[in-house]
Amino acid sequence: MPGPTVDREVGRPPRVALAVMAKVPIAGEVKTRLCPPLTPVEAAALARCFIQDRVEQLAALPVGDPLVAFAPHDRAAELRALVPVNVRLLRQVGDDLGARLDHLLTSLLGEGYVGAIAVDADSPTLPSPYLEAACYRLLGGAADVVLGPSDDGGYYLIGLRRPASFLFQHMAWSTPSVLDVDRGPDLERLLQPAPPEAFQPRRTLALLADWIGRGPARPAPRRRGVPEGFPRC
Repeated sequence: MPGPTVDREVGRPPRVALAVMAKVPIAGEVKTRLCPPLTPVEAAALARCFIQDRVEQLAALPVGDPLVAFAPHDRAAELRALVPVNVRLLRQVGDDLGARLDHLLTSLLGEGYVGAIAVDADSPTLPSPYLEAACYRLLGGAADVVLGPSDDGGYYLIGLRRPASFLFQHMAWSTPSVLDVDRGPDLERLLQPAPPEAFQPRRTLALLADWIGRGPARPAPRRRGVPEGFPRC
């Protein structure tokens, strides 16, 4: 479902496309590593909260246009009901995560955006200044690629000023080696200066322990940060 081309001729300031990579929160298909202790319905509710919080966070950034890149394609109506009508939905296209990221970012850059960023929905404590810094690095030309490294060896954010398909090829996704492989000579040449700050997303059971009160207190950043009925920190 393509969107309108960004028209820079009408005086609109340059902007960055901010895409949340999301699976439609269907019970039994999302956050399955949290089951147990959660039920599939509770895990889907948590995933829904994370998507809504991330969209709200991106919408508050002054230089970006929020959107959601989603799968599966046949559940678009359910996702549409979760996010504001002015937030565009784009289907994820590709056989693996790398192909989907490459297609998404390349397509958004082709619309005329100065930069395009893909960010996960699974790091609910991600500080907004990290996202804003990534936007401004792309807008100002400080880097052609920005990466937000995470504590599991991958990244919570990747952004481009121009297509870079080589970044997404032959990656061992969902393994600790993703970021190490990505940071080859080609990427080092594009990164100027260093990527955004490292951040610990606290995914899966560690995150759950923090958020439902069995670990260190960590308040929800927004009103939907913890599903209704869950124990709160």
